[in-house]
Amino acid sequence: MNLNASLSTDLLKEGRDKEQFVGRPFYLSYDLARLLVCDAWKAQVKGIPAGCFLLAFYDGEDGVEEAVLLRALSQTKLPTDNDIISSMIEYYKDNLDISGRAGSLKDGKLDEFTRYEFSFSGLECRVLGVFYRTQKGNIEFGADLENFYAANNYTVYKANGDVLEFIVNQRDDGGLVGQDSEFKIGSVRYSSSRRHQSQEKNVNVWVNPKDFLGKRSAMFGMTRTGKSNTVKKVIEATEEISRKALVLLDSASPETSEFTPSGSPTFPVGQIIFDVNGEYANANRQDSGTAIYDLYKEKVCRYSVLEKNDFKVMKVNFFKDIESGFSLISSYFQEQSLGGDYVNNFIAVSFERPESTNLNGSEWTRYNRLIAAYKCCLYRAGFKAPNGEKIKFTGTAEINGEILEGRILDPKQGLSLEEACTWFERVWEQYDELKFFKDYINKKGYEWANDDLKSMMVFLTTYKLPGKKNQVSGYKKIRVKQLHNLHTTSMDESFEIEIPRLLQQGKIVIVDLSQGEPVVQRLFSEKICRSTFNISMDRFINNLPNNFIQFYFEEAHNLFPKKDDKDLSQIYNRIAKEGAKLHLGMIYATQEVSSISSNILKNTQNWFIAHLNNIDETKELEKYYDFKDFTHSLVNFSATNDKGFVRMKTYTNPFIVPVQIDRFLANKGM
Repeated sequence: MNLNASLSTDLLKEGRDKEQFVGRPFYLSYDLARLLVCDAWKAQVKGIPAGCFLLAFYDGEDGVEEAVLLRALSQTKLPTDNDIISSMIEYYKDNLDISGRAGSLKDGKLDEFTRYEFSFSGLECRVLGVFYRTQKGNIEFGADLENFYAANNYTVYKANGDVLEFIVNQRDDGGLVGQDSEFKIGSVRYSSSRRHQSQEKNVNVWVNPKDFLGKRSAMFGMTRTGKSNTVKKVIEATEEISRKALVLLDSASPETSEFTPSGSPTFPVGQIIFDVNGEYANANRQDSGTAIYDLYKEKVCRYSVLEKNDFKVMKVNFFKDIESGFSLISSYFQEQSLGGDYVNNFIAVSFERPESTNLNGSEWTRYNRLIAAYKCCLYRAGFKAPNGEKIKFTGTAEINGEILEGRILDPKQGLSLEEACTWFERVWEQYDELKFFKDYINKKGYEWANDDLKSMMVFLTTYKLPGKKNQVSGYKKIRVKQLHNLHTTSMDESFEIEIPRLLQQGKIVIVDLSQGEPVVQRLFSEKICRSTFNISMDRFINNLPNNFIQFYFEEAHNLFPKKDDKDLSQIYNRIAKEGAKLHLGMIYATQEVSSISSNILKNTQNWFIAHLNNIDETKELEKYYDFKDFTHSLVNFSATNDKGFVRMKTYTNPFIVPVQIDRFLANKGM
């Protein structure tokens, strides 16, 4: 099929192909049409599968050119059906052969009139909108009916060839495909059975990657139905359009538009894939040569939770990157539902750096003490410290000599981690006894240790009260493998900072989470998303341009908030609701429609629906667009033939199109 040919197609003329005639309507409303069809007409057009696009042309007036777009749904009763059924039963009782196309075989026992009557049936169709010619001579599409006439004024034809390609590549923004930004994603497919469809030429379906940039896109379907392949095709389409961007983000002025006049993004598009199964970063064993990395090696940066060749390790130096490390600990506590008053006080500690420029002032003194106490907690919990790690902070001369008998421990001179632990442990043990602390509050009006430092000393010493009273688990709560696996001493900069920078440069980042525990998968994906979101928000607030950044989530039901989670502060909910203005797009894939938060579903603009195997999932889909037309067919599936068969609704396409998605091949150029 030639794309340019479909673009120049005059649908209102070429759609009236006599060989594609299928019938006439006997009922027409704003929403539904019921057609009279017969076996001979259906055979002539090689069948009318469910979901098929039909055109009902208006014949009532000269000079009026319009065609109602219909989608075939199911059989419907004719007013004469009861009489026909009665006649059939009589023939069956007489044991007469009425087989074949309504008894048309040579040895059929039906008379010509009866054979003719038996061949008719009813077809119910959905009204999708109308094509009409404007005063300027252009063909436009409206997604409803402005008016309808008596059903006898219409003749119905099956859309095929260039006419069908014209229909399925409609755009709500007033354009058709053909621009440089367009990407072929697949071909029209109506049904699992393709005896008739296989005899016809493929009709190409194109998408505009602009539909996905900064938008929310859903890929729903059971395992091994082609979700990942569809995601890879979207990644491929996005990268192809991103390559045309020539302006770097850092060199752009605030007035720079996000798109060029040709429809391409001005800045390179960043893409990040949270690869739960490892099939984007590595060649898929089941589908060799399908790794994104293999196709875009020069653009891809791979991260892993484990140290592997050609992968950057995705860990945090807890002793260097204080805020990131502490945030991971806090997230872990929340994931594990670990609470209690002293734990809540611990995770509520703020490590925000003081605004004061006086590094010797009281604000910085308190901040450095807090950092020191936190590092002591890490040390006690078994986190490996960097070689030669020394703890420096301002202690108190009055108590430095009270820590160890016969020895002065002065933190200002630098202490080992063990010495620093001893210093804080002894301070907390004697906090209610030493005269210095009592005199301090009388003189200053506030305690020597603020609430944050107290919380940290409780965690370090495992005692909620001074004098070794009321023992708790304290630092032992972070002496766990899940957190130790997130720590490294070999990195000075956190991946939370590095990855957003790469995305702003237009790189493809693949985060291989396949060897991480579920809690690690959730922690890392949330941290990266939040960091990228915050950086984009800061640029937005400061009137700086943002490039488009696309997030891809496999097995989204394991990462996203649950359906009944109304917490809009959840980073995934925030990306769904606020991401558009920040140029952040979200593409998520899962088998469970019903598990996804309604806040995300309601903000989803692009939908790719493959096979779903239960009514709970299909009922959830019925709430959106016209997916109700497909809920019955979605549960039908052939494991051999139906991979990649989806029902697609994109942002600028006004209706759902059934599509066989092309196979992604990383080695296609080899």
